[in-house]
Amino acid sequence: MEFADCKVEAWPERYPIRGEFRISRASKTEAEVVVCRVTSGGRVGQGECVPYARYGETVRSVLDAIEKSAAALGDGFDHERLATTLAPGAARNALDCALWDLEAKLTGRHAHLLVCRRPPRPIETAFTISLDEPNVMADAARSASRRPVLKVKLGGPNDFAAMHAVVSAAPRSRIIIDANEAWSPDDLPELMREASRLHIALIEQPLPVGKDEILAEIPHPVPICADESAHTADDLPSLRDRYDAINIKLDKSGGLTEALRMRDRARELGFGVMIGCMVGTSLSMAPAVLLGQDADYVDLDGPLLLARDRHPGLDYADATVSPPRTELWG
Repeated sequence: MEFADCKVEAWPERYPIRGEFRISRASKTEAEVVVCRVTSGGRVGQGECVPYARYGETVRSVLDAIEKSAAALGDGFDHERLATTLAPGAARNALDCALWDLEAKLTGRHAHLLVCRRPPRPIETAFTISLDEPNVMADAARSASRRPVLKVKLGGPNDFAAMHAVVSAAPRSRIIIDANEAWSPDDLPELMREASRLHIALIEQPLPVGKDEILAEIPHPVPICADESAHTADDLPSLRDRYDAINIKLDKSGGLTEALRMRDRARELGFGVMIGCMVGTSLSMAPAVLLGQDADYVDLDGPLLLARDRHPGLDYADATVSPPRTELWG
């Protein structure tokens, strides 16, 4: 669908995180997001993105990219032209998801009718345990042990102890571990064997991008998921010999349009699929909830990590998240 006479606005927002969110390379106490609004035909569509320093993004660079893209596109917008104007990343995500929302508003048709193969339903999401001392991580896992899936951030000097502590504290939960590129090829085999002994369900991005060749040469006693190594559908063929699954995030792919293409290509190539997120509000998660309807793993707990979410937000109940209401998105 082409959108004519569009007005594009974007602005930053900040949301405090409950406590501190720590991974192997960084920690933060607030989520910085950019909201994009596209107005056309008397209707308004919105999208949210999370600029990510790992990919060289800042709030300022994302705002500038949205502004320049809007100027380059002029009066005529559509998803395909957007993809040729902006590189994959946070800025394109905010614009692309705003266009999906705008289309739903202009046509009076819910976005799920275009995205989902079946009527959307509440889906199970993982809950993240931040990197910390093993005893602190154990306490956090114990508090969340009623949840069926926990995603545990590793990549510190005590990873063996942390794995044991979390598994002991939440014995009924399936555990995903995410090293965020922090493991070394020398340490990887032993860490993987220990993860297997502990019945870890999935290991996410254990090695740095560009230094993961060993994954094609060693057994995978636990399936391995690509995150930082997988941004768009074009990346996937080269990952087949190294990874068993991929983590699709809208802020990496550049929006829902490319994420759908990525999901379908992943299935064609035999990958498992995780739908993940950065730490953002319900507006960031809303399109991904539709994308995650037939995923193997869903990790859309961003709003649960915040001290406050936007209103209206997504409905989280126990370990599930429901499809977005139209007041929020789509």
